[in-house]
Amino acid sequence: MNYEETLHYLFTRLPMFSRIGAAAYKKDLTNTVQLCDYIGNPQHRFKTIHIAGTNGKGSTSHMLAAILQTADYKTGLYTSPHLRDFRERFRMDGAMIEEAFIIDFTRRIQPAIDQIEPSFFEITVAMAFDYFAQHEVDIAVIETGLGGRLDSTNIITPELSIITNIGWDHMNLLGNTLEEIAFEKAGIIKPGVPVIVGETAVPSRQVFEAVAAEKQSPLFFADQLRYVADWKYEHHELQVQVTRNGHDERIPYRLDLPGHYQTKNLVTVLEAVHQLQQQGWQLPLESVQAALQQVKSLTGLHGRWELIHRNPAVVLDVGHNEDGMRQIISQIELTDHQHLHMVIGMVKDKEVEKVLQQLPKEATYYFTKAPIPRALPEDQLAAQANTYGLEGHTYADVNTALKAALHNAHKNDLIVVCGSVFVVGEVVL
Repeated sequence: MNYEETLHYLFTRLPMFSRIGAAAYKKDLTNTVQLCDYIGNPQHRFKTIHIAGTNGKGSTSHMLAAILQTADYKTGLYTSPHLRDFRERFRMDGAMIEEAFIIDFTRRIQPAIDQIEPSFFEITVAMAFDYFAQHEVDIAVIETGLGGRLDSTNIITPELSIITNIGWDHMNLLGNTLEEIAFEKAGIIKPGVPVIVGETAVPSRQVFEAVAAEKQSPLFFADQLRYVADWKYEHHELQVQVTRNGHDERIPYRLDLPGHYQTKNLVTVLEAVHQLQQQGWQLPLESVQAALQQVKSLTGLHGRWELIHRNPAVVLDVGHNEDGMRQIISQIELTDHQHLHMVIGMVKDKEVEKVLQQLPKEATYYFTKAPIPRALPEDQLAAQANTYGLEGHTYADVNTALKAALHNAHKNDLIVVCGSVFVVGEVVL
């Protein structure tokens, strides 16, 4: 098979969560264990950092990878889903995996695929581990796909576990209370391995404390150890000053990820850096500061309050659940603009009502959908939105919707494309 044939095989032969949803989710690690055993358990041949959380785990993963790269460590990065190119999921020092490796790996593992019947995600996890092992990375940052305890990535024993936060998402799979969701995320905590929780919340804190105590894992709540003393957002850049509790010194950072919500992720990342330094990793402040100014160029991260056009401003953001949309609305309020246009599409298995009820009524809406089976039809989304006083027209695809917004917008207006990773991934401008 050539590369295009290999991708077609992977996308159509295997159950894929991003396309069909819960039917592709395997509540078991058996398949991943068997796949990795088939290829010689590559996950044991390199060091890792494991990251879970409802929101922010992608940004946190990319920030840490950028810092490790800048400090001259050969760094792997595994994230999901991808926006445009399948190879985005697997990076080494920022560069995407080679097409030849994907072809060769798929050929080698095909007998196991026929025997085990794994999901698409289980295959990509095994591929990532094999890629990082063969290239002898110093460390790899591994982002969970969904949850933690039963996530396919959860067969590693990392140097550090990170849980960014707990919020409402994937309740049909992870639980109907924050405590239940926290328990699933806490499943990445390994015996004796330090764990960082980014944001402290009463319902989840007790869960993390109980699991960490049982595993005898040192537990650190990042927002109890550091705080943002000052911040400024202008010209689509974030300038932040961070202070450690009990210290007066304010350390400045400039972020090329300009969303205000990145201040929370920054505090988590800085505590992670501190814990890695305690383990002997050489991560000088200068490397940290330099890396955070160029996360996008170092790691290829996109879709986090990403400005892609000026006059009018067009911003892409992959926020897609209740908490993520709340952060987008906060960022919109910080942004100078005359009128707001929102190009929005969602998937069926999200809590659409909780997202819609947060959206501003004074905006003009362009309801659309991504070309995946999970997508909520644009007319259904518009009908639900109308019950909350949100008005606009429907469009069969994302780029038609965006063109309409650009046609209607004045140069001082703001256009935000959001609601789904898959909607953002369709944008061509």
